[in-house]
Amino acid sequence: MNIKEKKKQLRTEIITKRASLSATDWQEKSKKICKNLENHLLFQEAKTILAYFSIRQEPDLTTLFSTNHNWGFPRCVNKSLIWHSWQPKEPLLTGKYGILEPSPNAPVIKPENVDLILIPAVACDYNGYRLGYGGGFYDRLLNSPQWHSIPTIGIIFEFALFSQLPYEHWDQKLKAICTDKDVLSIYT
Repeated sequence: MNIKEKKKQLRTEIITKRASLSATDWQEKSKKICKNLENHLLFQEAKTILAYFSIRQEPDLTTLFSTNHNWGFPRCVNKSLIWHSWQPKEPLLTGKYGILEPSPNAPVIKPENVDLILIPAVACDYNGYRLGYGGGFYDRLLNSPQWHSIPTIGIIFEFALFSQLPYEHWDQKLKAICTDKDVLSIYT
């Protein structure tokens, strides 16, 4: 089995397991992730944080969005992510992948103003590699020089943390991984 097939199989297994969580378990685990993030120094010191609106029963971060931070969320434009500022109560639109997005008229956030990126993932490993959905949006973002040095935290449930994932040369390591159990710092 080649790397693409291994990734596809693992992606299917984890998404299925995530979907099997009861609404109560999903909410409890998501709240624990948010609490772990709030207690982490990278989060506490950040002023502007890029995040995501969960889909497919990813960890839900909405309880964080009322904290005293400037928040940015992506819009999928062609094969790139464009980041816009957003605050609670501002309208959201449904993007082409069914993901909530800020208005295209919302102010764009430049990389030099970002302190932390919370990155959705299907799975992560102890080396800092993440398995996404296969579209490459975050890999392209993290491979670009202006975004490369910004701290990143992958967000997953504990059952999606593996000792090692298959990865390819363009996959970028995360600086940390936050689960419902703990925050794991990656030392490279």
